[in-house]
Amino acid sequence: MQSRVRTVAFQGIEAVPVDVQAQIAPGLPRFILVGLPDKAVKESGERVRAALTASGLSLPPKRITVNLAPADLPKEGSHYDLPIALALMGAIGAIPSDALSGHMALGELGLDGRLAPVSGVLPAAIAAGGLDLGLICPEPSGPEAAWAGEALDIIAPESLLALVNHLAGHQLCTRPVARRQKVPEGLPDLADMRGQEVARRALEVAAAGSHNLLLVGPPGAGKSMLAQRLPSILPPLDPRELLDVSMIQSIAGELAGGALSDRRPFRAPHHSASMAALVGGGLRVRPGEVSLAHNGVLFLDELPEFAPQVLDSLRQPLEAGETVIARANARVSYPARFQLVAAMNPCKCGLAGTPGHTCRRGDACAADYQSRVSGPFLDRIDIRIDVPAVSAADMLAPMSAEPSATVAGRVAEARRRQRERYQKAGVEGVFTNAAASARMIEEIAAPDTESQTLLLQAAERFRLSARAYHRVLKVSRTLADLAGSEAVRRPHVAEALSYRLNMAAA
Repeated sequence: MQSRVRTVAFQGIEAVPVDVQAQIAPGLPRFILVGLPDKAVKESGERVRAALTASGLSLPPKRITVNLAPADLPKEGSHYDLPIALALMGAIGAIPSDALSGHMALGELGLDGRLAPVSGVLPAAIAAGGLDLGLICPEPSGPEAAWAGEALDIIAPESLLALVNHLAGHQLCTRPVARRQKVPEGLPDLADMRGQEVARRALEVAAAGSHNLLLVGPPGAGKSMLAQRLPSILPPLDPRELLDVSMIQSIAGELAGGALSDRRPFRAPHHSASMAALVGGGLRVRPGEVSLAHNGVLFLDELPEFAPQVLDSLRQPLEAGETVIARANARVSYPARFQLVAAMNPCKCGLAGTPGHTCRRGDACAADYQSRVSGPFLDRIDIRIDVPAVSAADMLAPMSAEPSATVAGRVAEARRRQRERYQKAGVEGVFTNAAASARMIEEIAAPDTESQTLLLQAAERFRLSARAYHRVLKVSRTLADLAGSEAVRRPHVAEALSYRLNMAAA
């Protein structure tokens, strides 16, 4: 007998339909699995056999062949356990062969027949809805699948036996309900900062336009504190952004309990992270930190301590908004439109430029340390700000800084202006000034004659690259949005240039 069950394979965040075909034929007892399976898929035969036995079923002593079609597509992961088991059950007549013709299935089986959660349920559910199919998944993954839409038929049993009872109509499984993550209270607040008014202003500008930001200062100046408070002033994810972020987290297996959150991602990898960990890759081509930070923030503390080749691997994602991982037999792309925030000391000892301190190696200490970060990488950073050490007077002064809620209101209003402007211009997928193309920002910013003259003089004197020129325009447009100005004027360009020329003087 033959039976067929549909499932998916993952290429990036795309779910590709796969047919699991099972055939039981006369011959010597043998279990054959074909269709480019990896190690986890090859081992599914033993898990399926044990789960069927625990559910009161047994495979006949015949030649059993399971084919995963298309045969030239690599199959990876443990989510093939459930569709293989269902195909075999259909082949031996334990369930009607057409009972699952309108569903797609994925899930990992335990030896006792229970279903364990797997990654990628949300992209699989969206793919099933696009094919007008229902979805069968483990019970813990049900809330995640429910985000694909109320019209999607979802069966989320806790075990293989519960699924059989549902299909037979004896004990129906309730449809899972989409869940949101509980938002933790007490996010780090900007009101905790002492001093650093210039750095706080730069952080607000970066948040308003999603600009890349570099903080340079001695140890203990508050660089990490500032970066950690950036999420408290960013607006929540809109529904489309939430879906994109959650699909990446689903592929990476980082959706706890299938619950989604509209909080923007904040990823802070250690400086020992490898290129595969940061950009993505590995044997199964998993998303890296840059993709997990999509529509959110990637914070790189101690920037020069990262391997230079690892930092330079971020140049393409910073420009293109996606990371492309090419292998001999595969090419996978993940979205990676993130806001980069980096922090670094001015030199190896960390105190270069501090009043009363002189490095024994002189200027070479700072020059050698900062040269670990390449010029092309720094050229992609919009705002560079010096964060001086906090004085004792600042520490003893009363707390009077603005809270994050006040700053977040201004940031939200500036982002609303940007979103409406780009929607009115008919630009797809652009919601902030940082994401605008060079041609678009020239049309949108359109500085007046006085501002244009200042910008051209600075570009010639400090030899700004074409990329730097356009990034100054983007920051100028954001400063105008924060000020509620429809036009980009000279003060906006001057402030944007001050952020850029700090970098040129470093």
